[in-house]
Amino acid sequence: MIVNQATLQSIYRSFKTIFNKAFENTQPVYPRIATEVPSSTREEEYKWLGKVPRMREWIGDRVIQNLAAHGYTIKNRDWEATVAVDRNDIEDDAIGIYTPLIQALAQSAALHPDELVFELLVNGFTQKCYDGQPFFAAEHVDGNQPPQSNVSTAKLSAASYAAARAAMMSFKDEHGRPLKIVPNLLVVAPANEETARKILMAETDATGATNPWRGTAELLVAPELAGNDNMWFLLDVSKPIKPLIFQRRRAPQFVAKDQPDDENVFMKKEFLYGVDSRDNAGYGLWQLAYGSTGTAA
Repeated sequence: MIVNQATLQSIYRSFKTIFNKAFENTQPVYPRIATEVPSSTREEEYKWLGKVPRMREWIGDRVIQNLAAHGYTIKNRDWEATVAVDRNDIEDDAIGIYTPLIQALAQSAALHPDELVFELLVNGFTQKCYDGQPFFAAEHVDGNQPPQSNVSTAKLSAASYAAARAAMMSFKDEHGRPLKIVPNLLVVAPANEETARKILMAETDATGATNPWRGTAELLVAPELAGNDNMWFLLDVSKPIKPLIFQRRRAPQFVAKDQPDDENVFMKKEFLYGVDSRDNAGYGLWQLAYGSTGTAA
């Protein structure tokens, strides 16, 4: 095959078609646990976190919610992945061998948000959220209310699941009113799948009695949690705002550096194809999540 402008344009169009098809056919799971927020600048400040409005009896003037009560900023980051195509492979009409690589490039771009949001869960025991406490902490304070905890060290069991569920359903706002949180998603590592399925799906418990927790939540087994096998998370993902935030500045774009006189071609006889994006992830409302390290003896 002659390497000229027409050939290179044809290869680019073919690669882009392969990329787009693989990207569209890849289904990430981050929308289940994270609210996607568009971004229009270098960083976004989430002043409204912790100030979700509640209806009240209208007596006298309206009470305006102060959106500046908390300041939490998510800065966008740059991401890329690139593959090189050898000039010889184009000349030898062997371009088809790169199809799996382009497909893998697309899948990596589509699943990139999953990596960010599950990393947030793992690091939530130390990284801080809008109130200055770690996302999973024992002393979240809202207004003048007593501290509330959304963290545990208990291993996953029917008892620890019940305790987490009760804690979340008991969370109150700054005025002491129930937040009406009902957790509906249990997130575990692959190593904890069997235990989680018994809690949520078994008709009877270990004693033969009716399992009271059957069907109380859906199960999400996350390969991203492998290596943190004992960690588990209980979430309420039914609200307009989810526990985590995925912030998108620029969606993944397929790009190329494939001009015959490009330096990479001259020096290494390589044509470059890649994808890049701008985005980041951060913590939303701690009230919608409960996490356990599973480290208790």
